[in-house]
Amino acid sequence: MLVVAAGTVAGGTGVAVADTNPPPSAGDATPTAPVRVDPTSPNLKLPEGATLAPPKVLDIVSVSDESSTKASQPEQRQETSNSTVTYALQSEVLFKKDSAVLSPTATSRIQAIANDITARHVTSPIRVFGFTDNLGSSEHGTVLSKQRADAVYKVLAREMDKAGDPAHTFQVRGYGEDYPIADNSTESGRSQNRRVEITFTPPAA
Repeated sequence: MLVVAAGTVAGGTGVAVADTNPPPSAGDATPTAPVRVDPTSPNLKLPEGATLAPPKVLDIVSVSDESSTKASQPEQRQETSNSTVTYALQSEVLFKKDSAVLSPTATSRIQAIANDITARHVTSPIRVFGFTDNLGSSEHGTVLSKQRADAVYKVLAREMDKAGDPAHTFQVRGYGEDYPIADNSTESGRSQNRRVEITFTPPAA
């Protein structure tokens, strides 16, 4: 089993390569009011002799939330696009405050994700990324998010081994307060930003 984490390798003999790709949720635009369009604007007209670009299939994302609290604070979110599947687990469900020790209920959630990955016959690298809010120092957030990602990875890998699916490459990284998905100025937003994401690419159908 190969683990790629910030340029180090554990449990394998491959060449170490740091994961430089941002998480799938990084840089998502915040929804805003529609921009007014002037239908008479000359900028909307094609210059003479110009043609439209070929049509392109957009990457459509479906999102499902699982929550026993409020819809605005889902305990687990699954995002499925044309290319990837991402499970985002809220840190409060997995860990106690400022801790990287998994809660008793965390294993069953991670086990379900491991079963999904096994059932999909995933062969691509599996990314386990940790995130925090912007409270406290940036350095502490980076360390804590990596420790939490490591904790989730260990259970995920163990459960996949038990299911007879051990041969996988994992990319494990802590991003700290980088790439927030909600407003850090509110507790509701900070709660969403404290998360661990598991991302993988299912084989093409």
